[in-house]
Amino acid sequence: MNDVKYNADGTAVMSAELEKRLEEITDEARRATEEIVATAGIGRGDIFVVGCSTSEVTGNTIGHASVKPVAKAVFDGIYPVLQGKGIYIAAQCCEHLNRAIILEAECAERYGLEVVCVRPAPKAGGSFATVTYDTLEKPVAVESVKAHAGIDIGGTLIGMHLRAVAVPVRISTEKIGEARVICARTRPKYIGGPRAIY
Repeated sequence: MNDVKYNADGTAVMSAELEKRLEEITDEARRATEEIVATAGIGRGDIFVVGCSTSEVTGNTIGHASVKPVAKAVFDGIYPVLQGKGIYIAAQCCEHLNRAIILEAECAERYGLEVVCVRPAPKAGGSFATVTYDTLEKPVAVESVKAHAGIDIGGTLIGMHLRAVAVPVRISTEKIGEARVICARTRPKYIGGPRAIY
């Protein structure tokens, strides 16, 4: 699928084949999100972190082919599932913004997260974070979160934004577009010694 070209102004031009695949990408993202949410057992008020490389979704190398329409297709699969269950989306930015997180101001306030001043763009933050910022009701950026579960689309390394004990979760959707999918849930730490009861 790796046929994204760029105009002189840097905007991505998708092939007809990729445009046809957008609906399929949305469906793959929806199915993956439904499965990880159900498996992780998360619900209202929990945080779900999403790392998404649209470059990898289109079959390119991470960081080299950011495509907003592809990000929108992935977002349109993920966000309604989370919104319907009252789960906060936390979109991880790319390394150029130190993997900052875009989420609703309400979530930042609820969890006592310090807001930082930055707005993502496709080449500085990534297309998925940009689409999230452009869509949320009152988006803010924070440096980090401790999410209850998450999905890594294309090897974006979301581990730094998960709670301390992350547990890998295998789901039936192995790819979104051409990008490999890795999911995780978290659990509370076990503490104590041989007499502890869990």
